[in-house]
Parts: sequence; C-alpha cells; structure tokens
Amino acid sequence: MPFELKSDRRYAILGTGALGGFYGARLQKAGAEVHFLLHRDYDHVAQRGLVIESPDGDFTLPIVHAYSDVSKLPPCDVVVVALKTTQNHLLPDLLPSIVQPEGVVLVLQNGLGIEPAVARIVGADRVIGGLCFLCSNKVGPGHIRHLDYSEIKLGEYGPDYSPVGISQRMRQIAEDFERAGIPMKLAEDLLLARWQKLVWNIPFNGLSVILNARTDELMADPDTRLLAEQLMQEVAAGALSEGRVISQGFIQQMLDHTAKMKPYHTSMKLDYDRHHPLEIDMMFGYPLSRVQAAGTELPKIAVLYQQLKFLNQRNLHPREQADGTQ
Repeated sequence: MPFELKSDRRYAILGTGALGGFYGARLQKAGAEVHFLLHRDYDHVAQRGLVIESPDGDFTLPIVHAYSDVSKLPPCDVVVVALKTTQNHLLPDLLPSIVQPEGVVLVLQNGLGIEPAVARIVGADRVIGGLCFLCSNKVGPGHIRHLDYSEIKLGEYGPDYSPVGISQRMRQIAEDFERAGIPMKLAEDLLLARWQKLVWNIPFNGLSVILNARTDELMADPDTRLLAEQLMQEVAAGALSEGRVISQGFIQQMLDHTAKMKPYHTSMKLDYDRHHPLEIDMMFGYPLSRVQAAGTELPKIAVLYQQLKFLNQRNLHPREQADGTQ
C-alpha cells in the first residue's frame, strides 16, 4: 500500500504557468511551503513574486521560493508536475533529485498515459494522477488570471492503470488543497477519471483550434454543440473498450457546465495562437492507440487528431516565404 506523507508537507511546482502558478500560489497563501521552478519568468517572479486575479479574491505573493535551476530546489514531499506534456522529456532530469525518499509525484496534466512514464522514473508506488477542471490563463510574467472553476480529482496510479482505491496520502494532499480553497474529489479508479476528463478535453481543446472558437461560441451553435456531444460519445466508447463506463448523465453534465462557463479560450487554443507545440499526443494519439489495440475505432476523434497534427506542424514550421527567407 502507498506510504503516508509527513504532516508538514513541502511542495514543489514544476511549471509555474496558468495551472501550476495558480495552485502553487493558493497553497502558499494557505500556509504551505512551496518551491517554484520557472524558466522564462524566473527573474520577474524572483524579484516581484506572483499575482493572482480570481473571482475568489485577488492576491499577491511578493516573496516566493523561485528557482531556475532544479539542482537548487530542496527535496520535497509532493512534486507537482504542471508542465505541458510536450515538455515531459525533461522529467528524467528534473524529478529524481527533488522527490523525498518517502515523497510522491502529483501529475496535474491532461491526457492519458502520463503516469506510466513518470512511474518509470520514480517508481509506480510514488505516482498520483490529478485531473484539473480549471479555467485559468497566464496573462503576463508571474501574472495569472483565474476565470472559473478550480476542482481537482486525485487518483492513485497502479501498474497499467489498475484500480488502487483511495489512500491516506491522497486524503492528506486533498486536505492541503482544501485548506487553500480548492475543491477536491478522490477517485478509486484513475483510468476512469482520466477518460472522464477526456470527455471535455478532446472535443473542446480540439475544436477550439480547428474552428478558431471559444467555448461559448462552440456551445451557442447547434451544429458545433452536436459535434462536441458526438465526440464525447466517442470518448465514452473508448472508455468502454477498456472496461470503464461513462454515463450519459456525466456527458450531459459536462455539456451543462460548458454552457454556463464564462467565455474561455482553451489552453490548446492559446498554445496554438502563441505558436507553441500542441499537447495532442497524450490527449489524442495515446488514447486512440489504446482503443485501437482493443479493437475499437473512434472515427471522429481520429479525424480531429489528423487535422490537429497538420495544423500543429504548419504552425511550428511555417513554409518558406516567396523570397526564400524563413
């Protein structure tokens, strides 16, 4: 069984962006010891701290533990991976030195197949997955604007996503986040929880890029709302191919939540607009490969994936201009 964590837990945040910066700042504001690894924002945050705008209350942390070099981070009890999955190739160099011997890695990333890769670095008994339902954007160096929602669902990772149940250390981490005002849920089956998150991520992240649209625009049009629902049904079929049942009620709940959501550009759309790599492999490619291996086809999701791969490559590597310059 997973070991318990000590009572005064020290946190590390790898990826101090819209997600990691928001949750890490809330943890520090609530009294937790938090250490932030940064790249482009390091100088600004080291000198000026973090600024959070939120409907739950704006606040500033003028002093934070900021680092640009992972070797200078102290070993931590909970290492929160909030990087984009396109940066996960860095994890073998980042994780080993900063996870306490009795520590755990909490993966707050979108997609499927992330935990097995982390488990190969730190061990399967030291990985927890986290599914975030959060509307948040980074609007400037060290400046995060939280728009809506903030819930996290935690699930222990078992080898090949075998259900593990709810552990004491999950409860301990959830208590820390709840003290920081973050709603928490605990999942007995991480694979089911990840498929449930894909019910939202696949249609709205994908369509926001393909159709250049916000969530409210996608929901307001009858055709795109229907397409989003059809994509959700395919996600449910993918989950069923792995023995996980997603109810029609859950799909309707996701549609209802999105319809009530404030106008929102998804993280994938923002990455596309900034010419950053898109998180399509773990969100689309890996789930499709698992489902196809089980003998199930998801044709609409497969087409969306092919379109996103094309747009991603063209966005990252634009064609040479007519005069031959790049």
